[in-house]
Amino acid sequence: MRLNFPEVVEIVRVALVEDIGPGDVTTQCTVPEAARSSGKFVAKGEGIIAGLDVVREVYCQVDGHLDYVPFVEDGHQARRGDVLAEVSGPARGILTAERTALNFLQRLSGIASLTHQYVEAIAGTGAEILDTRKTTPGLRTIEKYAVRVGGGRNHRTGLYDMVLIKDNHLRIAGSFQRAVAQCREIRSDVFIEVEVRNMTEVRQALKVGVDRIMLDNMGLDAIREAVALIRQATVGGQGTEIEASGGINLENVRCVAETGVDFISVGALTHSVKALDISFNVV
Repeated sequence: MRLNFPEVVEIVRVALVEDIGPGDVTTQCTVPEAARSSGKFVAKGEGIIAGLDVVREVYCQVDGHLDYVPFVEDGHQARRGDVLAEVSGPARGILTAERTALNFLQRLSGIASLTHQYVEAIAGTGAEILDTRKTTPGLRTIEKYAVRVGGGRNHRTGLYDMVLIKDNHLRIAGSFQRAVAQCREIRSDVFIEVEVRNMTEVRQALKVGVDRIMLDNMGLDAIREAVALIRQATVGGQGTEIEASGGINLENVRCVAETGVDFISVGALTHSVKALDISFNVV
């Protein structure tokens, strides 16, 4: 679950430039330069904590003299009142970094917490929860990290690490056969997934042979039928992976998992998550 730290450094730098600009005028006007203080991050709700090392980087960039000590690790299941971390040192740095640190910690913990709920909802089915590319622009690295902390699995990092042929690609390419053939001609080494919306397209995808078939916005009965058909077919001696996507929520995710799919992708993990309630209190 390691973070890509060079990217974290840049993400934090941009966030601090956005928030601080030429300087924190309120803190500069009200807090003496020599003042020292400390503060604690406290969970106000239950959830999975993620982003503690991102918070550390915030303090490092704001003031290298600040002493930041986390009391838990990412993946900790927090309860209301848990003290998560403490920072001490120059008071100006503590106050200037406060909002950026909280923004990262609350959002990433919210993503990890929601992912954990989905993972728990399908426990024992054999299916896995995937994220999507529906991330906050510029924050994909850390948001996908938070998904992993919550027990989920990353789908694509970006457009470059696998092929996912969707309806718009097919409208231009003309057919599954042509699209897949072109992919194999240009990149014979790449993993190929295709999106299908009905049984006709499932059969077409099976004919051309792909690594994974995504069942997009299909009802439970249709998913069961598709799973049965795909399981019967083999490509190169190995079964084709099956992913379900579209219209999936905490109320229906277990029913989808019980159809026998391998993966369930959920855009809501990152595109509409609620931040975990965490406060920062100067002591």
